[in-house]
Amino acid sequence: MSKVSVLTAVYNDEKHLRKCLDSLCNQTLKDIQIICIDDGSTDSTPEILNEYSSLDSRIVVIRQEENKGQAIARNAGLEVSDGKYITMLDSDDWFGSDALEEAYNALEKNDDCDCALFKLMMCYPQGSEEDLKIEEYPNQTSSKKLKGKDAFYLSLDFSLHGLYMVRSELHKIYPYDTSCQLYSDDNTSRLHYLHSRNVVLCDGKYFYLKHSESMTKKPSLLRFDLMFANLNMKRLIEEERHEGMLGDLKESEKILDFYETHRWLMVVDSYYFYYLNKKSFTRKERKVIKDKFREIIKTIESHRLSWHLRIKLGYVPFKHWWLFKTEEQIYFKLKEWLT
Repeated sequence: MSKVSVLTAVYNDEKHLRKCLDSLCNQTLKDIQIICIDDGSTDSTPEILNEYSSLDSRIVVIRQEENKGQAIARNAGLEVSDGKYITMLDSDDWFGSDALEEAYNALEKNDDCDCALFKLMMCYPQGSEEDLKIEEYPNQTSSKKLKGKDAFYLSLDFSLHGLYMVRSELHKIYPYDTSCQLYSDDNTSRLHYLHSRNVVLCDGKYFYLKHSESMTKKPSLLRFDLMFANLNMKRLIEEERHEGMLGDLKESEKILDFYETHRWLMVVDSYYFYYLNKKSFTRKERKVIKDKFREIIKTIESHRLSWHLRIKLGYVPFKHWWLFKTEEQIYFKLKEWLT
């Protein structure tokens, strides 16, 4: 058994992969397992992985013939992981030299903690990816240790980021959510936090390369996966409530109410994205998007939303498409006039 297993899913990332792998091979914590999953790459990614694995026996390479997405790829790596703790590193990101040692030590010293949160460093290219502006992610907490449920609540609006090391037993109970191509991996982080006794913040640095053309910001149909990833998360929470895994009835209802309010806010936010980018979609795509909204708004449990939200313009949870659309358009038009 290794002390830590690192999951790195790679798809056509020959540009960044060497920097990522160098940061792993040069960690101060040596007893690690580096699992690289090639998710059907067609560039020189396979050759780079083979080169590094031939030089470092800690590197395990898994090859998937078809591109199936990061979540499925990471789950393939999770199946062969043998570490006491597990973390992930995207192929275009990198760790500080002692990141794994810092997180490992934080968990070893705090045996009541199940996750160790890295210090996330946001890297913004200034003209080129070599010239970076680096800023620490502003977690909205001053605590060095949080209750798992508190970390869950903070993670919903990213007041707490989702890059951490976790005990392998917990991760294997909750592998990566593959329900959507984008966003559903956030569900996994939230489930890990929800079921952690405590979450400790450590000083190990994770460097996250912030691309200017992120898929989550481009006008794409995939942007609306967010609503369905959130719907799947709600269903997972409901299943666990029925199985008595979320505490007593009062606590489980509080979690569901809180999450449903978050989910409705994300529906409104998704419509705002559509409102701003409507002209970027074809007529056929606009029909698909409208159908997605029609489906989603019917699933909202209005009674779980905070009462003041239910009467606020722009947030009244209409389940009829025409009423929903009309309310949102009036709301966003008023926002434009007032700003």
